[in-house]
Amino acid sequence: MGAIIVALSASSVAAPSDVSAALSDLMTRLQLQHAKLWFAGKLSNWSLANYEIQQIEANLDATGRLLANPSQADRAREQIRAVRQALQSKDVPAFMASYAGLTNECNGCHRSSGYAWIVMQIPLTLPVPNQLFVDQVSEGRAIVNATCGTCHVVADAAKEAPAFRPSPPAFPEIISRPSFSADGLRHFLTSGHRRLGPDQAMPNPRLTESQVEAVVAYLETLRADQRR
Repeated sequence: MGAIIVALSASSVAAPSDVSAALSDLMTRLQLQHAKLWFAGKLSNWSLANYEIQQIEANLDATGRLLANPSQADRAREQIRAVRQALQSKDVPAFMASYAGLTNECNGCHRSSGYAWIVMQIPLTLPVPNQLFVDQVSEGRAIVNATCGTCHVVADAAKEAPAFRPSPPAFPEIISRPSFSADGLRHFLTSGHRRLGPDQAMPNPRLTESQVEAVVAYLETLRADQRR
């Protein structure tokens, strides 16, 4: 019996510490997601922004289950709904305004919980150096349509009618070839030749490295969609 009482006492003492550690871990995740959401929305990467707001909402729900007063998270959820609406509308100014509201609500919750010294702000620098926050696939789609769409059918032959089409293959055909690869496409687009293609009829698009990577990302996404 004495051993049981000691064990229960130890458990009751450790529980607040465990809750505090769990909350600290959730807050760290939320802080990173908060920063990533800002750059995704500001740069109109709507898919990434929607992903980050989903992560924020899930971690906020987990936080609410650990709080002594779960209703503290309710006002933040209201701000999240405003952010979601801006993302659905793809409205950058509305996103920035709703994001500021969400940030203010985070700080309000900190103050009411006795953590006024933890202050969130709109991020000034990228939260991680190894992630690109622009929508690379959308950029690649725009580059391909502007640079290649004059001659090639880019996505759907039934919907596209290039003004000049000597006989170049359509992109759906290109990406379905067994020989198609990201590295092969990079080599093709960065070739130093003046003109490309078997008939030397394709002008060198002279793309920058980042533009080449955007085109690769778009075509790889097209290929993945084609295989689904």
